[in-house]
Amino acid sequence: MTDTNDPLVDAQALAEASANALWSRDRATQGLGMTIDRIAPGQALMSMPVRPDMLNGHDTCHGGFMFLLADSAFAFACNSYNRNTVASACHIDFLAPARLGDVLEAEAIERSRSGRTGVYDITVRVRGGKTVALFRDKSYRIEVQVIAVQGLSPAHREPAQERP
Repeated sequence: MTDTNDPLVDAQALAEASANALWSRDRATQGLGMTIDRIAPGQALMSMPVRPDMLNGHDTCHGGFMFLLADSAFAFACNSYNRNTVASACHIDFLAPARLGDVLEAEAIERSRSGRTGVYDITVRVRGGKTVALFRDKSYRIEVQVIAVQGLSPAHREPAQERP
């Protein structure tokens, strides 16, 4: 049995509940076949298969799709504290191509969070292999909650439901 008064348990439950709420409204992320593989306060791991409609004229994954995956991982990581947070600036370096059939993973890690701003590094890799992009995103917090905390019942403190 977990102690729901433990702040670490509550922080994880809140991160999972926030991710579930964002996921339910994020049609772009869902439409691209992304999944949330792991969520924690200030962190997210997401994946996306490279489909034929994601290939560019060089027969490699269009960089815009890698950008979208990295930006989505950032969004779930920085909103994991139940505060609506948006991007204020970002930069991506494309290091290597991804190909049809690859499964891309984007791992977002919080590097700094102070006041209303934060910095997140996102590494995009081919699952089990090479790094294909490095992404840095800066966040700005808005004074609105992702979900109403008072509405977070004990049933919502369970781990996040598996997503497609």
